[in-house]
Amino acid sequence: MINFDNAATTFPKPAAVRRAVSVAMRKFGGNSGRGGHELAMLTSAALYSARETAAEFFGAQPENVIFTMNCTHALNMAIKGIMADGGHMIISSMEHNSSARPAAALALKNKISLSAAEVFPENERTVESFRSLIRKDTKAVVCTIAGNVTGQLLPFREIGQLCREHGICFIADGAQACGIIDVKMSDGINILCTSGHKGLYGITGTGMLITDGKFPITPIIQGGTGSGSLSLFQPDILPDSLESGTPNIIGAMSVKAGIEFVRSIGTDKIFRHESALCQKFITLIEKNDDIIVYRSPSAEYVPIVSFNIRGMPSEKTAALLADKGFCLRAGFHCAALAHASLGTENGTVRYAPSVFSTENDTVSLVLQLTKLKNY
Repeated sequence: MINFDNAATTFPKPAAVRRAVSVAMRKFGGNSGRGGHELAMLTSAALYSARETAAEFFGAQPENVIFTMNCTHALNMAIKGIMADGGHMIISSMEHNSSARPAAALALKNKISLSAAEVFPENERTVESFRSLIRKDTKAVVCTIAGNVTGQLLPFREIGQLCREHGICFIADGAQACGIIDVKMSDGINILCTSGHKGLYGITGTGMLITDGKFPITPIIQGGTGSGSLSLFQPDILPDSLESGTPNIIGAMSVKAGIEFVRSIGTDKIFRHESALCQKFITLIEKNDDIIVYRSPSAEYVPIVSFNIRGMPSEKTAALLADKGFCLRAGFHCAALAHASLGTENGTVRYAPSVFSTENDTVSLVLQLTKLKNY
């Protein structure tokens, strides 16, 4: 199978990540922060080293790196934690359901008021769209750095500056951007939520919430933290306040190794490689009038291409390609708002390469695509 569904999760994983998982299984069998014996101490040190690696990569403090199950978990913690006392929140029209659903759930229960800013191909119009919705009670802006359907890169740095000017918490969804473009907390981000298993090449079941500490996050999960065990109240120090229960040591070590792998190559080089494959893919399929590509010349994109064959459901296109050995995601990509904005009532097929993808595999995919219109 040739995997072009790397926007869902990257595969294959680097050899260094596979080794890190193996080492963690063999060496780090203690429960971090729970015990003073050698095994627990060794595991605690390993987990802290993973925090340090992530903190350095994103420009944060190690104690402000919270390991989560995935980006969805991180976004729920951030959104519900920041909006715990109510207020007004703005999301974008390109948000993944990981942001849109928890926001909508709070609004449905009248716990918050919610607005959606329209995203345009032009960055200036998008920023103005957010600006026009800001109110006196606006507490947070939630915005994906790059959309997961088309890969459109949003003006997150400008939105971050807008939030700073108004004292608003900026929560950024970095799932489709981290590891592919250079993302730093200094970009105006107060809370960065990201997956560990996509562009950072860790294993599935990993994610992170990284905060600058300026906006307190009310915990939505309470439990054992290894600290303050005699108190019935959740600790208020990070990372303990947001990291209840036994942490995923193996996952954290895989993310550490994945970040080191990305850093060894460089996000610029990864972006250029994957973008070149996307451009090759687009150049080849645009010769076929039966194929629609969902991109605007006015917008910027991370390496994702959404497309459809005219008259063919996206799921059928992906199924036929799967029969030929190619993995692509079809349908609505857990992004109802994005597809509503795009007007793609039947979803799209998504081509998403990784650092391991090749031009030959891309050309082979296009050759199969050109044959599908006969079905």
